[in-house]
Amino acid sequence: MAAPDPRWHTLAPVEVPDALSTRESGLSGTEAAARLERYGENRLSDGEKPSVPTIMLRQFRSSLVLVLLVAAAISLAVGERVDALAILLIVALNAILGTAQEWQAEQGMEALRRMLGLRAVVVRDGRESEVDAGVLVPGDIVLLESGRKVPADLALLSSTTLQVDEAPLTGESEPVTKVEGALPEETPLAERENIVFMGTTVVNGRGTGAVVATGMETEFGRIAGLSRRVEEVKTPLTRRLDLLSRRIGEMTLAVAVLVVLIGLLQGREVYELFLTGVSLAVAVIPEGLPAVVTLSLAVGVKALMRRHCLVRHLAASETLGSVTVICTDKTGTLTRNEMAVSMIALPGGERVEMEGRGYDPTATFLVDGEVVGPDAVPGLPAFLRAGAACNHASLSVDEDGKPGILGSPTEGALVVAAARAGIRREELPAIEEEVSFSSARKRMTVAVTEGGGQVAYMKGAPEVVLGHCTLVLAGGRVLPLDERWRRMLQGDLDEAAGGGLRLIATARRSMKAGDDLEEPDFIFLGYAGILDPPREEARDALALCRRAGIDVVVITGDAPATAEAVARSVGLSSTGVLRGAEMDAMDDGALLEKLRETKILARVSAEHKLRVIDLFTREGAVVAMTGDGVNDAPALKKAHVGIAMGVKGTDAAKEASDIVLVDDNFASIVAGVAEGRRETDNIAKFTRYLLSSNIGEVVAITGGLLAGLPLVLLPAQVLWVNLVTDGVTALALGVEPAEKGVMHRRPASPAAGVLPRRAAAGVVLIGAAIGALVLMVFALALGAGEERARTLAFTGLVVFELVNLFNFRSLHAGILETGVFSNPFLIAAAAISLLLQVAAVYAPPLQAAFRTVPLGGADWLLLLLVGLPLLLAGESYKRAVGHGEKKKERR
Repeated sequence: MAAPDPRWHTLAPVEVPDALSTRESGLSGTEAAARLERYGENRLSDGEKPSVPTIMLRQFRSSLVLVLLVAAAISLAVGERVDALAILLIVALNAILGTAQEWQAEQGMEALRRMLGLRAVVVRDGRESEVDAGVLVPGDIVLLESGRKVPADLALLSSTTLQVDEAPLTGESEPVTKVEGALPEETPLAERENIVFMGTTVVNGRGTGAVVATGMETEFGRIAGLSRRVEEVKTPLTRRLDLLSRRIGEMTLAVAVLVVLIGLLQGREVYELFLTGVSLAVAVIPEGLPAVVTLSLAVGVKALMRRHCLVRHLAASETLGSVTVICTDKTGTLTRNEMAVSMIALPGGERVEMEGRGYDPTATFLVDGEVVGPDAVPGLPAFLRAGAACNHASLSVDEDGKPGILGSPTEGALVVAAARAGIRREELPAIEEEVSFSSARKRMTVAVTEGGGQVAYMKGAPEVVLGHCTLVLAGGRVLPLDERWRRMLQGDLDEAAGGGLRLIATARRSMKAGDDLEEPDFIFLGYAGILDPPREEARDALALCRRAGIDVVVITGDAPATAEAVARSVGLSSTGVLRGAEMDAMDDGALLEKLRETKILARVSAEHKLRVIDLFTREGAVVAMTGDGVNDAPALKKAHVGIAMGVKGTDAAKEASDIVLVDDNFASIVAGVAEGRRETDNIAKFTRYLLSSNIGEVVAITGGLLAGLPLVLLPAQVLWVNLVTDGVTALALGVEPAEKGVMHRRPASPAAGVLPRRAAAGVVLIGAAIGALVLMVFALALGAGEERARTLAFTGLVVFELVNLFNFRSLHAGILETGVFSNPFLIAAAAISLLLQVAAVYAPPLQAAFRTVPLGGADWLLLLLVGLPLLLAGESYKRAVGHGEKKKERR
């Protein structure tokens, strides 16, 4: 909750306490308790955490599961209790498997969650104390210092060199300098330098602020609330299975009507018609499909975890394989999130490059590609010393011995560069006087005692620093900074600014007694180009996306030049940069047309991201969105696949996501897409396999009815095949290795469904062939008795489907190309299915359940020989049609 809401950024520091009815000594304990009762705890509403029953109910939202429940009800109505029980058991198993997997993912999320603003230093009754941030109320006086998270929205009362990382809120990669003072009412959120926001982190300096908003009334809470109002979109897999369920329902109804009409014309008994109808209903519905899909997705979830992707919702693992557009953040995803000095330009014309990564202080200097010592470059030690002296950052080492920095990342980059030359920040003279950096001044100036006298150092924006200089250090000599020098240096700066680097210049001067720290007679020492270096693997990952037909769009709150430089460094081509303000001026049609060519979006808000995802989705794209801040949460929820950063992501981002990226690496997303495509292919394989088998059953039963024959297959026999033998083998198809070139083709269209038209034709043809063979075996054996004929048909169906299994190991390649033994699980599953059928034929209890009689060895051999042409037909079909389908996918 919050206090009454004037526009806090318009108030001067002396006006804030009066507006909040507080004072510098803070609230009294009694008043704080009263306000806590009035406004509530300072916590974000997490919404209802999913319980085990809630997660289990989610498993029944599938249309296919509803169709199965209807089938169970019909079976129960006609007295087939065993069939009904078997169907209900498979539905229950599917729900248990899905629930277990999603609950495990939620437990994994708990391990990744970090408490936001856990503790705060507050002044109450004139005394400082550390309290749980949840008890903060409007009017509390909070003390801030480097390293602490901001626990609520605060209006600054005082500050000293205060810098705040606002990336979780605005997407800005650079720390923002904060100072107290009134601002115009129209000042944008990102430029309100007198307000610090909940969820951001102090990286430098200290300050005091009054709490003006808590909980869901903070800016952090406002955007978190926006994400909860965003409706989730259906995943491609959900849409495909829903479409398949409708088709199966329509087919079941059509077959039932056909059976009744034919049966009535033939004068068959009503009970026999019911029995035949139930058999056909069981034959049409692939009862094992939901469980096989769930188990396959669960296997994929484990594989994705090995690729650093924690999947929170089962279907997201397959959806990742259907992605056509990836909207990615820049900082930490495409880059290393480690600000580093890339080059140093000295006034004498020397350009020094830095070799090494991150915060390693042992890396080297390069001039024209040659390693040099810092003392070999005139003016370099002076520049590095100035950058380290005019600085509040310091080097650090974590528990694992990994180097890092404390303080502003930009200042840290200068400290690291100096350390590489043996200049240690902690060994330099202490700062005695300081005029801090601000957005208005764009520079920081300090005074230290050095060599028996006082020296002033300055660092900041190059054009500002240059304006305060009258001398220049070039080639080791101090020279007058005349107009010729100014034009030359300014031209060099303009050229460097276009490269997307953050440029920081330094200067120094000797001070005399009574000198003003800001007198404009400094010596210009040069400037450094600082960047967050791209990840080495990002370029290859983006190239793989291009081959895979996936568009990549960089969406960031950062500056356009920085975003463009990073995109260029990782090989992302784009026609310019589109800014958030420009997007606001475009209608949807114009923006969508612009997005076809422009792949870099900068200075964007949460609303901009939602709009972009909505436009892509309306065009039929499957969108993955990455993000780490609370400003990303609505878009993460809106996208087909929301991918939150596990290392630097906020709780709000993780809660809104489908997948948490454990290593924050774009390359891991692309590896996840490859795994998702394997899942997509495999789901298509076992779905088509199961449907071809079920069509075979329908053809056999319907064909027998039309021919006036006894019932070819009993309902219990069909259910045994669908749930037991087919289920085991279909699951083995779910772990089929990825096909060659899985990332060298465009993703399958979500509109195509599980069964594109050409694939459907193949499934129907193979299914019809299976049904015809089963019917032929039954008709030829009928002279030896109905039970023997039905046993041969029942067993023949299993054998023929096992032969057919090898047709679906690849959607395009033949069995020799795929490799007969490349999936040992498939061989084992086929053997298990065959043994189960042997038990159904010879084990007395199963003989009684399925009304089978023993078969001879010659019967089994005959069935195998009859079924082999199915494999040859499948190979021929793939050669004739499969290659054309593959070429179409590539286009």
